[in-house]
Amino acid sequence: MSLTPKYLGQTSSLPASPDEAVLDYVPNPRPARPYLVRFVAPEFTSLCPVTAQPDFAHLVIDYVPGESIVESKSLKLFLGSFRNHQAFHEDCTVGIGERLVAEMQPLWLRIGGYWYPRGGIPIDVFWQTGAPPEGVWVPDQGVPGYRGRG
Repeated sequence: MSLTPKYLGQTSSLPASPDEAVLDYVPNPRPARPYLVRFVAPEFTSLCPVTAQPDFAHLVIDYVPGESIVESKSLKLFLGSFRNHQAFHEDCTVGIGERLVAEMQPLWLRIGGYWYPRGGIPIDVFWQTGAPPEGVWVPDQGVPGYRGRG
């Protein structure tokens, strides 16, 4: 975990893989007040591990920060590093959530991976660390079941 931002204010190229990507974290500016942070990545891409064809997803990441928050540019580069990464939808979705939890140690995190259909079947993958903290407003992720998602 890096508390000194590597990417902020710098020209940055896309990491070659998720393993090479560095996620930056900064101190939570409101550690005494639980609140929800949401990141939406409607154009997430990875590759099928069997065919190497592209897979597309709409990701929604919600978390309640602990002592740190993830820096958004580093998150964008991390998510972009999946473009040439071959993995199943379940591995990508849960792996992103697990990495953020392991490094950032939020009070709570959930991720929804709403994958566009290939072969006629959309796959949606959901993972969370447990029940959200009491008193924190957690809105619906707002992504409807597949009906020609747009």
